[in-house]
Amino acid sequence: MKKLMIWFIIAVFLMLGMPWLAVTFAGMNGMAICFILFFGVNPLFSIFSGILAGSDVKKLWVLPIVTAGVFILGVWIFFDMGEPAFLLYSSAYLVIGIIAMLISGFIKRRRK
Repeated sequence: MKKLMIWFIIAVFLMLGMPWLAVTFAGMNGMAICFILFFGVNPLFSIFSGILAGSDVKKLWVLPIVTAGVFILGVWIFFDMGEPAFLLYSSAYLVIGIIAMLISGFIKRRRK
């Protein structure tokens, strides 16, 4: 439970805080920061959440879902409410996290 709470706090900071920082302090470089977030930081965070969830799938299976859910919440708050393109990004992050969780769980099970 402690891992889940720590990861949730990190997810809230990254998926809510980073879009807020991009909107607030970006200025002329806003689009470049959004590309870095959407194609770099967020997919890597989804992979890491999947790897952590794969270490104990029965308890931590919710991590990829939380990551995708907090992402959609953050971008709808700070960019454009209800934009369907963000649902596509959120779905992609969810799939990335689930695939990483399944691969990590499979590797852990094979080592035993």
